[in-house]
Amino acid sequence: MKIRYCWRCRMDVPMLDSEEGKIASKLLSEGFQQMKKQMKTPLSENFRKLLDYYKDITGYEETNHNAIMHHFIDLYGPDCENCGKPYRTETATFCPKCGNKRVF
Repeated sequence: MKIRYCWRCRMDVPMLDSEEGKIASKLLSEGFQQMKKQMKTPLSENFRKLLDYYKDITGYEETNHNAIMHHFIDLYGPDCENCGKPYRTETATFCPKCGNKRVF
């Protein structure tokens, strides 16, 4: 787990590393399986295991299971040399926050 800037949330959030992300993905899948079985269960209850796992790992109480799925370190590129925000992807050549052009 590492605190990094999220472009979608527009703030620093706890991001999961690859091992934690695998567990979170498995819990998301289980939530969808539960949702298929029990259509009348509130949506947040279907994904309770995922939400609880994220809170246990990060200390941050997320309420949206979809938000967790884009809080994976591996989805983003390295930090910008100028402003420190992560590039949006591993191959991005431009930082939208400060306009820095990345040199490979």
